Amino acid sequence: MNLKTQLLKEHSKANCLLIAHYVGNSKKRFSGLINLYLEGQYRLTQLAAWPISCCVERHPNLIQPHLNTLLNFLNRPGIHTAVKRNTVRLLQFIDVPKKFQGRVVEICFNFLKDIKEAVAVKAFSLTVLHNLSKKEPELLNELRMVMEDQLPYATAAIRARARKVLN
Repeated sequence: MNLKTQLLKEHSKANCLLIAHYVGNSKKRFSGLINLYLEGQYRLTQLAAWPISCCVERHPNLIQPHLNTLLNFLNRPGIHTAVKRNTVRLLQFIDVPKKFQGRVVEICFNFLKDIKEAVAVKAFSLTVLHNLSKKEPELLNELRMVMEDQLPYATAAIRARARKVLN
């Protein structure tokens, strides 16, 4: 399968799952998908984001060699919401290595505090921070403070996720 051709065929759940199945646990195929994601063509990056997160959900080990690059990619100005959403989504499924935890915490808190950020990005950020707080309990206090400030203005979805995470 030519990953680029397949990505450009259609943006659908069926195509996402087809690509994720093809990639499987293959480090080589996953690297190929990551390279397409990072290539910089807006549409291709957007289309590759979903299959990448599906692959990581199934095989969390695949992301480890690419994690630094993906975190750097999140800091690019003007990246599409789909890229943020799927990158933060995949962070839910992995055990974030200690050396990246500070960056992940900073990224997720920045997304939570940004009033213009998409609801899904905020929801996934909440979950990632909650997962990290299991190792660093003091993080939960900071998360509570931020969410107390955000809740009066938050959507119903964010309030529900915050209640689930903070209880």
